[in-house]
Amino acid sequence: MTVKSVKTGVSTSLAVGNTNAAKPEAPTISTATKTGTTTATAAFTVAPKGAAGTTFTATSTPSSITGSSATSPITVSGLTGGTSYTFTVKATNANGDSPQSSASNSITTDVDLIVNYLVVAGGGAGQSGRGGGAGAGGLRSTVTATGGGGTLESALTLSTGINYTVTVGAGGSGQDGNFRGNNGSDSVFSTITSIGGGGGGDESTTGVKSGGCGGGRGWANSAGAAGGAGTANQGFAGGAHVIGATSVQGGGGGGGGAGAVGATGVNTGSAGNGGNGGAGVSVSMVTATPVTYAGGGGGSGRQGVGSGGSGGGGTAGNMGGDATLNTATAGTANSGGGGGGGGNGVNTNGGSGIVILRYLTSLGTITIGAGLTGTTATDGTHKVTTITAGTGNVSWA
Repeated sequence: MTVKSVKTGVSTSLAVGNTNAAKPEAPTISTATKTGTTTATAAFTVAPKGAAGTTFTATSTPSSITGSSATSPITVSGLTGGTSYTFTVKATNANGDSPQSSASNSITTDVDLIVNYLVVAGGGAGQSGRGGGAGAGGLRSTVTATGGGGTLESALTLSTGINYTVTVGAGGSGQDGNFRGNNGSDSVFSTITSIGGGGGGDESTTGVKSGGCGGGRGWANSAGAAGGAGTANQGFAGGAHVIGATSVQGGGGGGGGAGAVGATGVNTGSAGNGGNGGAGVSVSMVTATPVTYAGGGGGSGRQGVGSGGSGGGGTAGNMGGDATLNTATAGTANSGGGGGGGGNGVNTNGGSGIVILRYLTSLGTITIGAGLTGTTATDGTHKVTTITAGTGNVSWA
């Protein structure tokens, strides 16, 4: 009897003498794993016998979304967040497709977590003696126009189960060794960084510091000079000091704020007045409860002193004989306000920064990690997490 064909055990017959007509056997599905909001992987093993597959395709249930690869695992993209899926895998070669594998385990993709933020850095320190006011910490926000004349920023799209870094910047303290107050420290949330405020300066050519908001220039009876620069979209420049009349010391500039430049010191002819600190920015992270942050510190003067800008800026001290005016005040804690320019050897600290996060309650529960100090409150359909100190991670589940 003449043999014309041989059964292969799969869906086709292999003709005698034709060794390249077989389709592959079905792969064995292994584990499906979610990898984000819209992606997952499907692992598999190839069939131990039969013709080899050259391409392997995973198909989702529901929606029949596919991904292909020559090796395991296969990445499937374009899934919908918050949806449960299983997957099957088939092998393909030049002769056709294998049967589908059995279904994988079920996975549920992550949900897009939309987080609005306020990130305020630490304010700069006020300089003692002939000090200009300190600059406020930089301000970045998605619920109001940013500091420095910036436009409204976009909320961050995050994922559950991932750690995101948070740092609350400390206010600057003391001098940096060159008769200038120290800058405040940066605050951070995930990819967002607000720059610490510039420390208050003296009247010297090296006496200017920049930052999220610039420090004011110190006063003297020498040539006037500009204050420190701010940072675009975060805060404004510090005020200049003015030239005093003969044997008269001019006024120091106020520190820049998130919402306005620091005022220039004023020469009255008999003595100088310090400039006011620049105003901060009003932010409403909680419904109907606006709070102003990142005001510049006031500049010191021989006759009068500059007031701190709204948003936690400190008031300057006075170099005159009135004891009630000799003590400058620090920037307010968790406001990012700059310290006031010091009188009679008084240095003032900048106010510490703050990080506030706002997100829908339905999208996840936050965990505030070790190293951070913070609380979470409910505001209607949202949660608001306020972090007031430290460095660490937050995550949502």
